[in-house]
Formats: sequence, C-alpha cells, structure tokens
Amino acid sequence: MHHLLANKKGLVVGVANEASIAWGCARAFREQGAELAVTYLNDKARVHVQPLAERLESPIFLPLDVTESSQQLALFEAIATKWGRLDFLLHSIAFAPKVDLQGRVTDCSREGFITAMDISCHSLIRLAKSAEPLMKDGGSILTLSYYGANKVVTNYNLMGPVKAALESSVRYLAAELGRGQIRVNALSPGPVKTRAASGLTDFDELMSKAAETAPLGQIVTIEQIGEMAAFLVSDKARQVTGQIIYVDAGYNITG
Repeated sequence: MHHLLANKKGLVVGVANEASIAWGCARAFREQGAELAVTYLNDKARVHVQPLAERLESPIFLPLDVTESSQQLALFEAIATKWGRLDFLLHSIAFAPKVDLQGRVTDCSREGFITAMDISCHSLIRLAKSAEPLMKDGGSILTLSYYGANKVVTNYNLMGPVKAALESSVRYLAAELGRGQIRVNALSPGPVKTRAASGLTDFDELMSKAAETAPLGQIVTIEQIGEMAAFLVSDKARQVTGQIIYVDAGYNITG
C-alpha cells in the first residue's frame, strides 16, 4: 500500500488533547507514513500530549511556547540534528486573553490585541523562518484559519481580525518562499468542538447553525480535516500554494 507521506518528516505544533484539530491532522500524517516531531505548550499540557506523541511514535517531543524564542531554537536544532531536514510544518495555535475575546472588538485592549496577534499570527512567520533552512528541497507549511476571518461571525470577535491577518500572512509567505519550492496554505475548517473553541460565547449555537446551513448538512470532524491536511502537505498538492482551503461541508458559500 502506497502512503502519501512515506519518508516525510513533519513538525506538528498545537496538539493539546484528543479533541484538537492538530491531533486529527497528526494522526492522518502518521497513518500516511510520516515521521513526526510533536510539541507541547508547558508542563501542564505535557501530561495530555505525551501519550498522544507516544501513539504517534514521535522521536522528537519537546516543549514549545511560541513566545519563548529559546524553546523554538532548541526545537529546530533538535530537528536539524535528528533528521537534517523538514518536509512539512503544521501550525495550529491560536490564543486571545478571555476578557478581550469575549468582548467587542471595539473594546479590546492594546495588550490583548498584541498578544492575540503575536501568538496566533506572527508565530507562523517565526516558525516559517526557522523551517526554511531545513526545507532545502522544498516543503509545505500549513496553518489553521476560520470563516470569521472574512465574514463577521457573532461572538468570534477579536479572532476575526487576527485570522484575517493570518490569511494575509499565508499569501505573502507563499509568494516569498515559493522560489524555494516551499508551499504555504491554510485550512479553514467549519466549527469543531475543541478546547480553544470553548472560549467563544454560545459556541454550541454556532455549531448547530453550521450543521443546519451547510449544503452537506453536517459539521466536519477532526479526522476529515486531517485527511485534507495530509493531502495538502503531500507531493500530490505540489502546485497548491497561497490558498485558504475550506473544509466545512460547504458552509462558507451560504453566508
């Protein structure tokens, strides 16, 4: 049986637990033959992520708080030492302080906005910069966005402008890294019940609306998102870059 990602080396940033989109993607990557480096946020998160990394048989398992440059440096040094290259990178992290996330964009604090933009958007740029030298023969960088980047979604609030910046960053990174055959894309899944999403007000209502409105009449699973992620980082998608790919049962066309 041919695997899409046979002999590929990938880095997955953002696994929090079994409900996280990053886990759905990581599992799909592994099922398609990739060897994975996996990160965890901190000691509190490690107890949830380590068993998952073990299931993935990850040879590299290290902490990465994207606000700590020393941790990022150590991570990429470990990848360079172990593999000498990197074929793909998944960036699946987003954060905004709760008080800023649950209020109006008009009322968000300067500090909250900067924090959300740094962790959710600029971290992609920093990771791409670290990954570039390891992608000597080309590679793929993938991040996660959401429909609220382009349309106003009730209660998505501050993350709307932040995800819009992320999507624009995808296009500029794709343009800049393309000559090195490094592709940069974003997946924009429909609403999925993850720990990160639980911070949004009335998220269950948002999921119900998506299921009712989507042409396919359902919400997507982390497994289905993972299947598309595996395709996008594979050589089968080697002419796809700078794109925002919706995996939402068609919900985005109904708004």
